[in-house]
Amino acid sequence: MIEPPAPEIEDDDVEPADAAVRVVELTAADAGERLDKALAASLPELSRARIQALIAEGRVSRDGQTLGNASGKAAPGAYRILIPAAVPADPQPEAIPLAVLFEDKHLIVVDKPAGMAVHPAPGSESGTLVNALLHHCGDSLSGIGGVARPGIVHRIDKETSGVLAVAKTDTAHQGLARLFAAHDIERLYIAFTRGAPHPARGRIDGAIARSTHDRKKMAIVRSGGRAAVTHYVVERAFGPAEKPLAARLACRLETGRTHQIRVHLASKGAPCLGDPVYGSGQPAAAIREAIAAAGLSRQALHAAVLGFVHPVTGERLTFESPLPADLATLERGLEAL
Repeated sequence: MIEPPAPEIEDDDVEPADAAVRVVELTAADAGERLDKALAASLPELSRARIQALIAEGRVSRDGQTLGNASGKAAPGAYRILIPAAVPADPQPEAIPLAVLFEDKHLIVVDKPAGMAVHPAPGSESGTLVNALLHHCGDSLSGIGGVARPGIVHRIDKETSGVLAVAKTDTAHQGLARLFAAHDIERLYIAFTRGAPHPARGRIDGAIARSTHDRKKMAIVRSGGRAAVTHYVVERAFGPAEKPLAARLACRLETGRTHQIRVHLASKGAPCLGDPVYGSGQPAAAIREAIAAAGLSRQALHAAVLGFVHPVTGERLTFESPLPADLATLERGLEAL
């Protein structure tokens, strides 16, 4: 099977504390060999396909630099391979309702609710989007993503709501992966933030890697990590004009890294409201009241628009998802300030 390019992903799939780490020392004798082949030869417990998947997921690094090309040439040095804890290998179909925005024989586009993990992982072994898709689509999902992640080309955080495309055939999976790898996907998120970033429109360019202080968090790093770019614009500020208490932002992804928007906005001093990981500092009392009235129990982030060229038919497709009830209620409460 031809391996698709590694897709740009946004994901809450941060490694658990019990993830295993392997360090492999490649020598000058290995130089020039395909990276996946050289590593697989030194790690007989892992198949070459597994090595390829780990590289695609950004879990292989050398000298602190994350590697993303399994077919690239190996170089002498110490390679660090992070192997996530085992997850259920055979997710079961579950009759979970899906909000289907589009479906044909090649792919399906859904509006994922907050609180639903995209695929099984420690702590979310069932009730995931994959479980729901297996019931809805049967055996028609693409197998490239592996047994535990059939059809999954890109992901959004468990507590982020919004539009997600899933491949039903290997051809569609490969085509979508190429679009994500080439950044030829329209992705717009709506975020509600504590305060407002300055300037009101900008580009955040900061490479992202796992935090050296907390393996469950991501952080902007000066060296290593994966390039990440977010374009944002403040659509509306709430509260005093000179010092807004909150804001609604439209964020367009140029890349898609784990927790990218959440990390980037926090770096601007304007974390997503309700974010339990990156939202350090309390919002103003009036904002806390609006959050409570909305029943918001997650980060205020919504994948509102997803657009791409159909990888098989060539048709231009754009899908939009309105704000879910908790964020719509939050916005009304903020407008009353």
